[in-house]
This record gives sequence, C-alpha cells and structure tokens, in this order.
Amino acid sequence: MFRFAGPASRIGFSLCVVLLSVVPTRAFADKPRYRLATFAADVTPPMGSPLCGGLVKPVSGVSEPLQALGIILLGSGDPIVLCAVDWCEIRNRDHAGWREQLAQAAGTTPERVAVQALHQHNAPIADTGAQELLQSSKSPLVIQDSPWMQQALTNVAQAVQQALEKSQPLTRIAVGEATVVDVASNRRVMGPDGKVRAVRTSATKDASVRAAEVGTIDPQLKSISFWNDSKKLAVLHYYGTHPMSYYGDGIVSSDFVGIARERRTAEDHVPHLYFTGCGGNVTAGKYNDGNPDNRPVLANHILEAMRASEQAPRVTALAEIAWHSQPVVLSLNALKEEEVLAAIGNAQSNAGTRIGAAMKLSYQRYCAAGTPIQFSALQLGDEVRIVHLPGEPFIEYQLFAQEAAKGKFVAVAGYGDGGCGYIPLEKSFEEGGYEPTWAFAAPASETVIRRTIEDLLKP
Repeated sequence: MFRFAGPASRIGFSLCVVLLSVVPTRAFADKPRYRLATFAADVTPPMGSPLCGGLVKPVSGVSEPLQALGIILLGSGDPIVLCAVDWCEIRNRDHAGWREQLAQAAGTTPERVAVQALHQHNAPIADTGAQELLQSSKSPLVIQDSPWMQQALTNVAQAVQQALEKSQPLTRIAVGEATVVDVASNRRVMGPDGKVRAVRTSATKDASVRAAEVGTIDPQLKSISFWNDSKKLAVLHYYGTHPMSYYGDGIVSSDFVGIARERRTAEDHVPHLYFTGCGGNVTAGKYNDGNPDNRPVLANHILEAMRASEQAPRVTALAEIAWHSQPVVLSLNALKEEEVLAAIGNAQSNAGTRIGAAMKLSYQRYCAAGTPIQFSALQLGDEVRIVHLPGEPFIEYQLFAQEAAKGKFVAVAGYGDGGCGYIPLEKSFEEGGYEPTWAFAAPASETVIRRTIEDLLKP
C-alpha cells in the first residue's frame, strides 16, 4: 500500500484522481457486457427407482448416466438460466420447484429460469401430485423416488451456484443449422378420410406403417454457440422428435440424443447441450423398428447434423440479451373428480390406467388453483430467439414460431412443465390418434398458445 505524507500527499492524490478519470474509459471501454457460466450435475436414478412414472420396468442397470446441463447468462438484469434435463417429464409443482430452487441458486427469479426435459423414457417422471394421489389410495402405487429426486435437484442447484464463480466473458454468438437425415417422421399416419389410420410409435414394428410418407416434421437441427472472442464456451442444439429408440427394459439411458450430445462434447472439449423441440407428434418410427442396433445409428445421424450445423456458422453480434416470459393458464379438459379418484383406487385396473388417471387429476387440481404455466423466450441480439414451451407440443407450433419471427433464427424447446401432457392442434381431437388421449388441456388451447408465441416473439 502506498502512503503519501505532507504536501506530496496532495500531489499524489491529485495524480490518482487524474489517472482514475482517464484509465477506465480507455482500458475498460471494450470490457464485455455479458458473461456466461455452464453447469452440469448427474441426475441418474438409483437401482429400483421407478422409470417413466412407473409405466415401465424400474431401474435394473445404467447404459448412460443422465445429466442436467445448463447455462447461466449474466449482464442483462437478473441472471437467466437454461437447463436441459435427461428426464422423461417434470410436471406441475415439481417443475415450479425446479425453477424456484435454481433461481435461488443463481440469484434470480423463477420467471427467468427455463427447465426443459428431454423426454427419454428410460428416465424418471416427477409428479408429486400424482404420487400423493396414488399413495393415498387403497392400493398404493409408487411412480417416483421422491427423496432421491429432491436430492438430485439440490445437487443441480449446487452446481448452478458453483458455476457462477467460473463465469467467462461472452462477446459473441454464432448460429447454424443442418438437415438431420433419417430420424424424424410424423407419428400420425393419416387416412384418406382425414382421420389417423395408424400410429407410428418410436419403435414401429409394422413395415407398412414405417413405409408411409414422412409427414410433417422440421428436418433442421439448429445450433447456437457462445464465444469469448475466439474461445468457444458452449453450444446449444435443438431438434424436434421423440428421443427414444427403445425402452422399458429397466436400463437407464439418455438414448440416441444423449449419446450424440456426449460424443460431440468429448470431441469438441466444450459443453454441448441438447433440447428436444416440438416432438409431440414426431418419432423415429419410420427408421426404427426397435432393434437395439438402431440406437447408435440414430445417434450418429444426430451427431453428424450437430457437426454440420457448426461448420459454417453465422456470427451474430450481442447488442442485447433480453428475456420475455408470460404466465398462461390453459383451459382444462375437465374431469369428474369422483370418477377419476375411483379409477385411481381401483386395484383391479392395470397400473397404466391408474397412473394416467392420477396424472390427469394432478394437472386438473394444479390448474384449478389458478396456477399458470410459464412460456418464455430468450432474445440474443437482433437475430436469434429461443422459445420455451410446456408439455409435448406438436411440431406445427415450432414451425409457427419460425414463421412468426420470419427472417430471424428461431430455435424451440418443448417439454417444459409437462403437466398438460400432449399439446395437439384443435383439429387433432377430431382426427383421433394417440396423443389426444393424453392431452389434458382443452382443444381451444391452440389459439392461446399461438397468440402467446406471437407475443413472445414481438420485436
């Protein structure tokens, strides 16, 4: 420490004032306004834990560990958190709990946190409301390992908190896209009468159904990379399809999208995150009959698109980072609670029927309390938008978002709050098929969702 004494002290003090008035302007004029941090935490369920909400065999082994991966953006008001989780679904108050706890860890508000599941099926579902309904019935069922789930969330929050200490300057982003070959196909195979004639599941055994035309999809995988000058910090990838090749055998797996993501991270030496887009009515069923050999093939197709999307990126200036969110209460496909409670407690019914009833009633009670679902969008500079949607939205919502912000680079992540189940189009309920049977919001929700997307994407 320097000390000045006597008259010299006044000279020294004056000199310091002059230097401090000049140096910051010159030395810090180019100091980056924004910073980015990345975090990762293991969220692999323990042996014996339920998978897919108890709808399939519980954990008997692990093929790939499950991850919660995310980024934290600093410098645009309160921090912004994006988190992608290798779970099947995070529903209702569990989803709110994730956003609240991650917000607290990051020093922000829950409205500025987006948590999206990837929707692999050999993975957990979090729905405490449904668990409580099933546990209180005369013949209890277990659909989640609640103590472990809370510990997993605590670990993710700790990872967020620790990541803040290692944030790095963020000076620019780059975007790119590439066509994914032989992965996505529309699940709803339509007949000449305008009705669904066949359902193309993730693993479609029927060769004639696999042979049907691809149908409506978004073939593009979109990538957004974050940079500190020439140093790559992280990459986000977005693609719209159900991410399952096969499941139900009790072997935990991040499936083909997780395998591709981890391979890309290993070869690139920076964190890569994957978000499932609007894959509610899209599967790999045209190209997959459930043979385990297909999993690495599908993973390789995703990996190739990840690489290609980064080969000729378009650099975008970060003039502004902004967060837009809207709380939305969707109208319900109302249930008669007495009848649903009877179905939940009916020990003679199969587990799937009882679990489905509990999940429907859990959502109805959550919404009946007036609790909204969060929709949000992240603005990165003038050109780039990332939209975060709840449930299992149909691919048409992703295409609509791109059209609503035509001329901009729009990526869409589905599978936020999973409580509402599928989000079909209004006409889908008349067309039939599988998805409307697990759609808990009313058909008229399409109008509300489209309007919300437009509002989030306004300049």
